[in-house]
Amino acid sequence: MLLRMPLVAALGLTLALPPAEAAETSFRLDPGATEIGFTLGATLHTVDGTFRMEEGIVRFDRETGALGGRIVVDARSGETGNRRRDRKMHAQVLDSTDYPSIVFVPEKLTGEVPVSGHATVTVHGTLTLLGAGHPLDLRVEIDVHDRLVEATTRFRVPYVAWGLKDPSVFVLRVDKYVDVTVRGQGRLEG
Repeated sequence: MLLRMPLVAALGLTLALPPAEAAETSFRLDPGATEIGFTLGATLHTVDGTFRMEEGIVRFDRETGALGGRIVVDARSGETGNRRRDRKMHAQVLDSTDYPSIVFVPEKLTGEVPVSGHATVTVHGTLTLLGAGHPLDLRVEIDVHDRLVEATTRFRVPYVAWGLKDPSVFVLRVDKYVDVTVRGQGRLEG
């Protein structure tokens, strides 16, 4: 239903870029080690689901805090474990046939990323859903060890306010937002 939102979560992982010796470092996320989950509250139950990340690379300039790159989530991969609900989500909410990707573009980093250890940073960027960009700030917990970066972010996507269809029906009402959790890891390059 709101599976498009988990893409945003994957984007938070790219924020975990530790400073390098050179001014610019790249952080490549491992799609196989990245988990994107979402939760949508409903009248009689809660819907949990997942998305898959296609690719993710973030370029980081430690001197300016500027970020570049992009994180791409496969909107068509969203699933909740209920085929009928998933068909409705893809056809009526995500329009994943016409918009097969959810993309997060990181733009600016607030906070300091350690060469090794733990930190909390904020990644400012734009999340594109159904072809429309929305500013998004992600609070990201990161751990850096031997060029391996593990990152976690949790955020809320107000999908109805952002123009996605509300899947509520007569008796079944769902929240107007979806909560997304992204856990991922990747390696520093450069």
